[in-house]
Amino acid sequence: MSKQILVIGCGRFGSAVARTLAQSGHEVVVADHDEVALRTVMDEVAHAAVVDATDEEALRRLGVANFDTVVVAIATDFEAGVLTTVAAKSAGAEHVVAKATTATAARVLLRVGADEVVRPEHDMGVRLAQQIATPSIVDAFMLGDEHEVVEVDVGTQEAMHGRLSKLRLPNRFGVQVIAVNRGGKLTVSPGADFEVQVGDRVVVIGEIDAVRRFERELER
Repeated sequence: MSKQILVIGCGRFGSAVARTLAQSGHEVVVADHDEVALRTVMDEVAHAAVVDATDEEALRRLGVANFDTVVVAIATDFEAGVLTTVAAKSAGAEHVVAKATTATAARVLLRVGADEVVRPEHDMGVRLAQQIATPSIVDAFMLGDEHEVVEVDVGTQEAMHGRLSKLRLPNRFGVQVIAVNRGGKLTVSPGADFEVQVGDRVVVIGEIDAVRRFERELER
């Protein structure tokens, strides 16, 4: 279902978010105080507006309360990012996702009203480290502060092949299989009789410590 998204800040991160969402069929509006910066994406989104996003009244006029999500993609100017987040929430934004560069900045943004905070450089670094440490990991992302979802290639390891009821992954590691990717075909919520085969990619969810135990088993 198409959503209405407001992206505030037209740097590399904001532009990438705006383009990707627009290409996915969503209605995207981009706002920035710099008209020159807006020119890089204005032909690819529904609307581009020159706005001082730290001004609550300016955001109200832009209709910030009507968007499903507001992405505050300002990180180089920490004060502006905080003020924009506060202004967006005060103007009625339902869901604000803010970009942060440090853990301290992330905590501050959450305290002033951001519903979600992302740290792209940090998250990419963690993901790369995981893939280097455990080559079988195809993709991974945090789900809150305590849980993680990982997609892993079970490879040729016999201990990871067979029916899910036999593998007993919840009992052995504390992780739950939520999907299996077989040659691009995704099976969601596979039953106990589903048989994991060579070449399958298994998507599991669990607490971080449980996922780490599962990863260590795959490293053997």
